Amino acid sequence: MPTLHIMKHATKRNNLYLRVAMGHFATSNCHSNYYIDVVAQKTRLSEARAVAEELRSYYYADTIVDTILCLDGTEVIGACLADSLSKADFMNMNAHKSIYVVTPETTGGSQLLFRDNIVPMIAGKHVMILAVSVASGKTVEAAIDAVNYYGGTVSGISAIFSTAKECRGMPVRSVFDPNDLEGYACYPAHECPLCKAGKKIDALVNSHGFSKL
Repeated sequence: MPTLHIMKHATKRNNLYLRVAMGHFATSNCHSNYYIDVVAQKTRLSEARAVAEELRSYYYADTIVDTILCLDGTEVIGACLADSLSKADFMNMNAHKSIYVVTPETTGGSQLLFRDNIVPMIAGKHVMILAVSVASGKTVEAAIDAVNYYGGTVSGISAIFSTAKECRGMPVRSVFDPNDLEGYACYPAHECPLCKAGKKIDALVNSHGFSKL
């Protein structure tokens, strides 16, 4: 079983840190030498609030947000972020606004779907996309396509961790990035040097966690 090595990275809030394990991990899109565990940030209220406060600093002064589209089980963070963005503040463009927090359905073809009763929360709205992580960008690109298809406008892209600086020309704002993890590397599966060196995969990972092989 991969050794879970807890690392604390400084932010403005001492109750927020990144939990990681080192090894050889595979996602559906890439291989990495780090597994980044964000379950606590997604499920523990104090950490979700801390993530939301970090992300809020990128948006409260100059970005309109009507709806937060939560990917990868980030609804708790999304609710905290909506609450923070809607608080009365001299520089806050979203003060006193009611911000929707929604989650898409995923079809068998990995396309994102919104039911008819959810569409009014997307159509004509400024939508922030919130994800656990952004690496290849495929999940976020699917979300951008869905927002555009249903008549919304993407006003921001946020994540707990991101290796990408932008997606479809839009900046990706994250709490953590590879600079927080010494030697972090992520590769397309067919180019993975760990595989070429004969190192077995320690676990399969996704937004829910990891499964040891």
